[in-house]
Amino acid sequence: MLADLVDELLAQPLPWPIVQAGDPVLRIAAAPYEGELSEAALAGLIEGMKVTMHAAPGVGLAAPQIGLPVQLAVVEDDERPNTPPEVLAARGIGPLPFRVLVNPRYTALGAERVAFFEGCLSVSGWQAVVARPLRVRLEAQDETGAAVDEEFAGWPARIVQHETDHLGGVLYLDRAELRSLSTHQSVAQRWAQPTPVDAAKELGFDLP
Repeated sequence: MLADLVDELLAQPLPWPIVQAGDPVLRIAAAPYEGELSEAALAGLIEGMKVTMHAAPGVGLAAPQIGLPVQLAVVEDDERPNTPPEVLAARGIGPLPFRVLVNPRYTALGAERVAFFEGCLSVSGWQAVVARPLRVRLEAQDETGAAVDEEFAGWPARIVQHETDHLGGVLYLDRAELRSLSTHQSVAQRWAQPTPVDAAKELGFDLP
């Protein structure tokens, strides 16, 4: 079945449509990937996900976001020359080279949590503040089947958590301070500070 779904996707032009909130595929636990695809089909899927992620634009894309209920995601966050240094520092933003996450899971390292506005390509037009562990350990496989066991901190850790959550049927809104829910325009105009301290005070929610 997965192979058929992927064949249908590969026959479509890129970038592929991104599934939006309300579609059940975003709310079910995705099945583990167990090598159901040929080498060519897997390579085509990964390339298509990369193109779709870049076109959105985004820093991660999970297979359910293109309609595939399987535990596979891609992540990448390039350097951001137009982002103020104080924002990069406050949010722990740093380069995250392109990688494929197969059957990933993460565990928090330490008790420290940090909260920032977060968005999602499947919840188009909105952002909300989400508190997440500052540091995590990621265990997964890559596209070759090789084991991945790495630690991430700051914004890369947030990306890894966000995309892995997708594979369990969890959207960032499930973890968000809903009083912070804001349109992209509101975030840009009102809440572009390095941290959401002002937003918490004025919108009435707590930060960790």
